[in-house]
Amino acid sequence: MKFVNTIAYACVAATASIAAYGQHYPDKPIRMVVPFAPGGGTDIVARRIAQKLSEGLGQQVVVDNRGGAGGVLGADIAARASPDGYTLITVSGSYAVNPSLYKLAFDPVNGISPIGLVGISADLLAVHPGVPVKTTQDLINLAKASPGKLNYGSTGVGGFTHLATELFNMMTQTKMVHVPYKGTGPAMADLLGGQVQLLMGGVASEIPFVRSGRLKGLGVTTPQRLPGIPDIPAIAETVPGYEAVLWYGIWGPPRLPREVITKISNELKKIVAVPAVKEQLATEGVEAGYMAPDEFRKFLRSEIDKWGKVVKAAGVKGD
Repeated sequence: MKFVNTIAYACVAATASIAAYGQHYPDKPIRMVVPFAPGGGTDIVARRIAQKLSEGLGQQVVVDNRGGAGGVLGADIAARASPDGYTLITVSGSYAVNPSLYKLAFDPVNGISPIGLVGISADLLAVHPGVPVKTTQDLINLAKASPGKLNYGSTGVGGFTHLATELFNMMTQTKMVHVPYKGTGPAMADLLGGQVQLLMGGVASEIPFVRSGRLKGLGVTTPQRLPGIPDIPAIAETVPGYEAVLWYGIWGPPRLPREVITKISNELKKIVAVPAVKEQLATEGVEAGYMAPDEFRKFLRSEIDKWGKVVKAAGVKGD
């Protein structure tokens, strides 16, 4: 009986300790891992959210870019971090693709602590001004007339930008050459320089260059036009049925205390409801929205299943 009472006391004490930890969290800066190079869509969204999280939590949230392997390296860092709430990660739709391409060191659904989805967006099919096209149909015609002559950049083999473009190749029966990079930033630099002719990068990273005339925006990958950039058509208007929706979410390492998850998730819910934040993200092609932790876990599972089928059909292999 004494042994049982000791166990019961220990459990109560541990529960009380976790609750107290949640109440005092955070008491030091938080690291927000971004599994891509600076300048990409995930990086831009993470920095917007990190700024507001810093204000809401009363501690600085510092963005830490850890690019490589289509986001796998950064995700592995976050999954291995101490479950104390001081290392989080912002991931995008490419996260759901990686389980089909790489042997991960962690379970991408059950081996993490989902915190919340913060927005959805699309990739934007953009071309260098030197490419003689004005519309998606023009690009299709040019690619068919010169198979293998157009190069497209991506965030890496199997990344969302890669598969979104391969899906475009498959549905339009075109053949454009894949040139992988370690993130949207480096790919964007070569697109602006004319080393590659096109890129389906995150709207948030490409739209400033489209507005300045340094790139031409042909179409977004959502089924309909985005409210923030209604002048740019959906690719589906030219290629019926084409769809590659991008999303952004935040998670932490496994076994995060529920109190910590709830505290961060509640802040995310507040942030994406702020009109100024919604407007700011909309101008970057991101529709702010919230998804609770448990719902986000179910969403991840469905996305991983969906993109696994695309990877298999396209015959894409990881690095």
